[in-house]
Amino acid sequence: MLVADVASDGRVTVVRDEHSIARLGRGVDSARRIVPETVDRVMGVLRSYLEIARTAGAERVVACGTSALRDAANRDEVLQSIRDRIGMEVRILSGDEEAHLTYLGTISPLKQEATQGAFGVIDIGGGSTEITSGTPDRILYRRSCDVGSVRLTERWWKIYPPLEESVAAAKKDIHRAFRDVRPDTGSATWVGVAGTLTTCAAIDLKLEQFDRTAVDGYILKKETVDRILGDLMSMSLEQLQHHPQIHPQRADIISAGVLILEAVMEVLGLQSIMVSDRGLRYGMLMDAAGGMAHN
Repeated sequence: MLVADVASDGRVTVVRDEHSIARLGRGVDSARRIVPETVDRVMGVLRSYLEIARTAGAERVVACGTSALRDAANRDEVLQSIRDRIGMEVRILSGDEEAHLTYLGTISPLKQEATQGAFGVIDIGGGSTEITSGTPDRILYRRSCDVGSVRLTERWWKIYPPLEESVAAAKKDIHRAFRDVRPDTGSATWVGVAGTLTTCAAIDLKLEQFDRTAVDGYILKKETVDRILGDLMSMSLEQLQHHPQIHPQRADIISAGVLILEAVMEVLGLQSIMVSDRGLRYGMLMDAAGGMAHN
């Protein structure tokens, strides 16, 4: 969550930045339903965020859902439950909308330094991965692929470390999802967002505690991603949970996330990628701020 002040000209200043791992997508890939205990867990996060927003004096609250709500057969029930219990409206983004807003939020600080050239953004989520590219002012390509760290983990990670045949099957899933991805970007600046990328940066930097200013803008080399993946694939779940740079709630899905990152870098022919801690939340913020600027 972000809380921000919006100036009359549309400029935004973030005053609060919160992050929780609610795992809304748990079980959705196999059952196509969000179970009651998951709804309760997410509701707790949303109540907390609403209280933070109100305490900060927020005049408008905007919320969205992505892959898990797109895929869940009972999404309408879940959205109605959120309305009834805490009075919040949640907008479900299509894959294209998610890719668009993620691109908007990610490149906004970068395009101030580059009025020409191309950008590409990779967003590895729990249920899907968005790949978007374009210029500083226009999206030319966007694609949402139904492969994400939670979805992949629930399909193939039965034990830790995973079996070789499970990893091979997961790789087939990933490459099948990416087989038609063809962004024509030439020498684009590629940026990766979300927890897989920031965790890899934190591991490579050996951070004792997470520091967004250290990971934001960090350059991850393909050889580094390969090395990190090899290390993660050899660890037990307990070792992953106690890893100093991995959030305990991300421990079971981080290996799948890095496997996706390695594959998408191979598909796009990337030898390095810039890490960003921005992405969808910032895109939502900028989109909402545009409608508030002159009010």
